Amino acid sequence: MTRQPSFFIPHGGGPCFFMPDPQGNWTTMAEFLQSLPTRLPEPPKAILVVSGHWETDGFAFTGAQNPPLLFDYYGFPQHTYELRFDAPGAPGLAAHATELLQGAGFTAAIDTQRGFDHGVFIPMKVAWPQADVPVVEMSLDRSLDPAMHIAAGKALAPLRDEGVLIVGSGMSFHNMRGYGNPQSTALSQAFDEWLTTAATADANTRAEALSHWAAAPGGRFSHPREEHLLPLMVAAGTSEAAGEKVWSDLVLKTAISAFRFD
Repeated sequence: MTRQPSFFIPHGGGPCFFMPDPQGNWTTMAEFLQSLPTRLPEPPKAILVVSGHWETDGFAFTGAQNPPLLFDYYGFPQHTYELRFDAPGAPGLAAHATELLQGAGFTAAIDTQRGFDHGVFIPMKVAWPQADVPVVEMSLDRSLDPAMHIAAGKALAPLRDEGVLIVGSGMSFHNMRGYGNPQSTALSQAFDEWLTTAATADANTRAEALSHWAAAPGGRFSHPREEHLLPLMVAAGTSEAAGEKVWSDLVLKTAISAFRFD
């Protein structure tokens, strides 16, 4: 079976891709997400999505055969609470991923009740609208320790050789007060340039840099709280190769990027 890459993707703002967008704020991001299946060597056996919207003590994986959807966004039109994404779960993958993390010394568990939050079902619905690929969601550890998440990614790396696509779903810039503010542009671009250098470095250099992301230019401005950046750490940890920036745009006056790790 061909090794799958790992990605860090932006999941947008709430259900943005399923609402009118007359300004085209989300157009290129949607196009990038739609292109994900074409960027793979073959269709994935399953997709493991690390979401910036689920934090637990230790790591956790969704274990339901048919996970429901968690509409964890607020104040949007009614139709966005009626979206469907009926991708099956993959209890076997959840169990295997749990074993890999436990074998590496991490606390990990399966949650058979939790459904997919919008950090999962929104971008996956854009990329795989047929919902025909099994999906498992992975949580962040509540410590938000970047080095821990890089190490967790390393422990999960064998899944890539089993046909599993690993996706970190977050946003490379996530300051809610900064979106749409022209004063955010320069700081977001400074962080984006730093993040690009870090993510595209060799594995050791990358791990060291990402572990100290908060000291980067514009780091704490771009992420007052880092839960939307941590999925990148897991994706980066799955690879020993240099990363690649595969998409970038100025969205709501802030620089946002996506990365691939082979």
